[in-house]
Amino acid sequence: MINDTSFWDQHRGKIVSKKGGWKIGQGVLSHGYSMMDDFVGKTSYMQVVFLNATGRLPERRLADWMDAIFICLSWPDPRIWCNQVGALGGTTQTTVIAATCAGILATDARSYGVRPLLEGLRFIQQALSDYHSGKSVEEIVMAANRVRKGTPEIMGYARPIAKGDERIPAMERVTESLGFEIGDHLSLAYSIEQYLSNTYDETMNINGYMSGFLSDQGITPEECYRIFSVLVASGVTACYVDTRDTAPNSFLPMQCEDIDYQGNPYRPVSD
Repeated sequence: MINDTSFWDQHRGKIVSKKGGWKIGQGVLSHGYSMMDDFVGKTSYMQVVFLNATGRLPERRLADWMDAIFICLSWPDPRIWCNQVGALGGTTQTTVIAATCAGILATDARSYGVRPLLEGLRFIQQALSDYHSGKSVEEIVMAANRVRKGTPEIMGYARPIAKGDERIPAMERVTESLGFEIGDHLSLAYSIEQYLSNTYDETMNINGYMSGFLSDQGITPEECYRIFSVLVASGVTACYVDTRDTAPNSFLPMQCEDIDYQGNPYRPVSD
């Protein structure tokens, strides 16, 4: 057995970074920029968030658009499951950091939170490629892998409780005010929405709008996932604060009969 440790020997005892770092007595660098000279007081925080996630410094208006979408997607509503984690953290009187981080982790799931953005961008980017190859909007919709109750389930369309999405008109106003034009991805997203509305009475949700817009800005699914990794943090913190000074364990207390137990029936322990 050959035990070649040369790769590990090259990295032994030192940290190598291509992103940046603090040069003592000189300054702090990020992707070749001086953070104190180039960023502080000159760029927005969201520009730096984008830079650290992608290696590219975006124009200010895109960062402003991101700032608006962060507001749209972090609500102080304790019924939302990641916010429930924050509220439970408050009522158990853990730290705000522990509660908020736990709430963020709860969004790393397929059905709600940040991870669905991966699928949303993947869908619309593949859909545009298919559309340019000659497929119709109907063919793109019907090629969806999941169909539930006769309706195609496509990430970025429909909502489990309400119809429509109040966040889309708000972001459309922001998009227009910042001077962005509707690109190919977002235009296709609207066409898909029109087909779904006419055929299944379903509409686009904020994920679909975001996926189309961000794809038009040249953002990959993985980059989007990184940029928005802490998207819900503010709403989680708010729900933590809401319960922090209440009676301990007073958020959503349960009795045994509240649990819908579907396992084996009661049975005594044998001697």
